[in-house]
Amino acid sequence: MNISRYVSLATLTAAISFASTSTLAHTQGIQATKGVKKGISTSFDIIHAKVSIDHQVATFHMGVAEAAGNSKPAKNGKLAGSSVYSYVWPTTLDSASVGFESNAGILALAVTAHPDFDDTPLYDENADNDPNNDGDVWHSHWVVLEKNQHCGDGALGVVDIPKGSTPKLPKTWPGLPILLDSPGWDPVIKGDTVEVKVAFDSSVQLSDLRYDGVTAGLRVNQSVHAPLLCVVDVMDIASGDLSLPGKVSH
Repeated sequence: MNISRYVSLATLTAAISFASTSTLAHTQGIQATKGVKKGISTSFDIIHAKVSIDHQVATFHMGVAEAAGNSKPAKNGKLAGSSVYSYVWPTTLDSASVGFESNAGILALAVTAHPDFDDTPLYDENADNDPNNDGDVWHSHWVVLEKNQHCGDGALGVVDIPKGSTPKLPKTWPGLPILLDSPGWDPVIKGDTVEVKVAFDSSVQLSDLRYDGVTAGLRVNQSVHAPLLCVVDVMDIASGDLSLPGKVSH
């Protein structure tokens, strides 16, 4: 379920001291050198992040030190307290571009895995004829983030949907009380790369898109209510400071 979820600005700031020093090449995306904080898997050590555009199809790409997707959370056995691992591209796209209300928060694409729950009810990622048991297979989400003090001072979290409210939602919203979408864009994970191709409506302006790359671990709230999902470990940040410096290439 991803980032979705809650990113603490304080946590991100602390992570910068461990994140690699990076430079930006506008045609090559965000370039970073190897190195994450102690104990973090090399499969979450970001080397580069890039978004390229071909007509209205955006390819979200992330390169890591080695073995992308190799590490997944341990099974908890229940939703409350369960963990989520994620590869995330925060963007400057308007949340309305994928079916949410306009200006609802920060729109981010996330590729996630979590063995304790399934939040893609329309899809059977593991092809066993049961669409409700494949949360541990890497899959994609759109999430909308905003500051949420319940996750900590200066924290970001997935925007909650208050009980009784009826905000505009994508057709593939999975029914959870947060601004999270399960669009079914299949990630391709091979070697040291994670890649997702996303098609946008012709009305969506992509040329001015800005982005960053983040790897993070998240956890579902023990009380399973707002805030539903919090980031508990920022592993790496492509830019080093979450400034979204990436410019799309064509």
